[in-house]
Amino acid sequence: MKLLIATNNDKKVREFHRILEPYGVECVSLKEAGIRQEIEETGTTFEENSRIKAQTICDLTGLPAVADDSGLSVDCLDGAPGVYSARYAGENATDDENVDKLLAALQDVPDEGRTARFVSVITIVFPDGRSFHTRGECVGQIAHQRIGYNGFGYDPIFQVGEGRSFASIPPEEKDAMSHRGKALRLFVEELKKYL
Repeated sequence: MKLLIATNNDKKVREFHRILEPYGVECVSLKEAGIRQEIEETGTTFEENSRIKAQTICDLTGLPAVADDSGLSVDCLDGAPGVYSARYAGENATDDENVDKLLAALQDVPDEGRTARFVSVITIVFPDGRSFHTRGECVGQIAHQRIGYNGFGYDPIFQVGEGRSFASIPPEEKDAMSHRGKALRLFVEELKKYL
């Protein structure tokens, strides 16, 4: 089965592919489909933004479209950066700029106050109007400095064990515990009901 993934983020597409390939799902990115569409994320929840992206691409192509909206919610910051994770340090901010801003915001926060969770909401919209979404979360804490060189986004500072971040563990291990991995496995199970 082929799924059109409503994102321009190549790293996210690779993660989708890695997680869904064992289920026989082929992921096609917007770039691979020749679609150049920027989608404004105007929602205030992960669910709303995920739905906006999937609906926009479904309407544009007439094909079922799958979208992910994800982010990092830090407890002591009342859930920030949350849905603004990709632009926490400003519009068009780099991953490093976002990480630097978050580390600065938590500079004086002790270990026990650095709890956080990654959230991922996966939505599919079909041309006939049917849709569903799944949600996955992974709880961890924010490290005091970057750990590891893999991954993207906030992976280098999202600690999932003593001295281990999403950026320091093998991708397969990350996929087994990550927010996106959890949401995508739930997605595959739910998708079977629609086929």
